[in-house]
Amino acid sequence: MKRLLSIEFQKIWLNYPSRILTITYFALLSLIALITAIKFDIGDFHFNIAEIGIFNFPYIWHFNTYFADYFKFFLAIVIVSMMANEYSYGTLKQNLIDGLSKKELVKSKVLTVFAMAAASTVFVFLLSLILGLIHSSFTEFRTIITDIDYLLGYFIKLSAFFSLCLFVGILVKRSAFALGFLIILYIATAILHAILRFKVLDTEIADAIMQFAPTNAISDIIVEPISRLSAVQQMGAQVGLESDKKFDVNYKAAAISLCWTAVFIIGSYRILKRRDL
Repeated sequence: MKRLLSIEFQKIWLNYPSRILTITYFALLSLIALITAIKFDIGDFHFNIAEIGIFNFPYIWHFNTYFADYFKFFLAIVIVSMMANEYSYGTLKQNLIDGLSKKELVKSKVLTVFAMAAASTVFVFLLSLILGLIHSSFTEFRTIITDIDYLLGYFIKLSAFFSLCLFVGILVKRSAFALGFLIILYIATAILHAILRFKVLDTEIADAIMQFAPTNAISDIIVEPISRLSAVQQMGAQVGLESDKKFDVNYKAAAISLCWTAVFIIGSYRILKRRDL
């Protein structure tokens, strides 16, 4: 396993665009810390974003994992390019000549996918922990570890999405077309969901069906955190907008995403096994 990971990370690091995208990804994640610097004064009104509670434990786990997820497309490009480069540079054939089986080739890619998801999760954990310890009004150990399961949801979310990217990369073989396919998949799913909701089926029935779509399941694991803020809820209550929205990690969506992850991995292996390289 260590050997396979070493081979894949050398390929990524030695490829200049992939190296830059990876560094950019983690640099952008670090920008979450700069949110604390947002402050301004308008007359007697003083605003400091760090004081509205977004870096309080346990809310910070929800906030950071949700917004960090938006940067995953940088690593998606790396994963898709990782497969496209294998075909373009002929390294797949060379690896087979050097003694690797097709099963080992897919295993190396899958291990890389999970390693990237794990590295991102650890990074977000450390970033959130540091920001929380600096800015949170609540630093008791029990409070800190409350809602830490958002990190598990984040890891599952990234793993499923990166597995989808791997599958598409193997299926399409060209990075530009593969990325286009991903975009079309998201758009097509959203359009189908809208048609089912407003033209064909009842809203609840449509939602119940479309929760099993891979892109929807992955997105549903962690819901938006802004309406969870007490200030937002108080404003809603004042204007009569009560909400019973659930903010916990959606483990049903996580389970569906894990099933899709297995499908993508098995599908990747079968495509590569049958394809003449």
